[in-house]
Amino acid sequence: MTSHKPDDWDDIPPPPLTHSRLCPVFLALGWVCVGLGFVGAFVPGLPTTIFLIIALWAFSKSSDRLRWWLWTHPKFGEPLRDWHMHRVIPPPAKAAAVVMMMVSVAIVSVGASSWQAPVILAAVLAPIAVWIVTRRSAVPVADAVSADV
Repeated sequence: MTSHKPDDWDDIPPPPLTHSRLCPVFLALGWVCVGLGFVGAFVPGLPTTIFLIIALWAFSKSSDRLRWWLWTHPKFGEPLRDWHMHRVIPPPAKAAAVVMMMVSVAIVSVGASSWQAPVILAAVLAPIAVWIVTRRSAVPVADAVSADV
């Protein structure tokens, strides 16, 4: 059986813990994150991509076959590769993350009996939102052109 791995497959380091006693732990973590990512694809407010990024990392420590499966997945493979190689977060994902953070602060504000909880939550989420918004939104042109060749 021939493997049709992309040229950039070598950009991912080989799994260093493949024969470690921790392999079953990483494998379980990967599957839990795939499950949460799957649920997040249908449940508003539950993220998908971050769980799949964690799953890809966990599979890279436990199963080359499952890492390859996520890396080449028809729906999730491209965003995972874009994040891994270029640290790209697409604009819709950025918007969804920031909006859900704002909704969370609003819900806590309405339900809180004092002002401290919403302020603390906003103080924690604001730097995360800034970090998300300041990540690249698209693969750099030079990298996109060289990937097409």
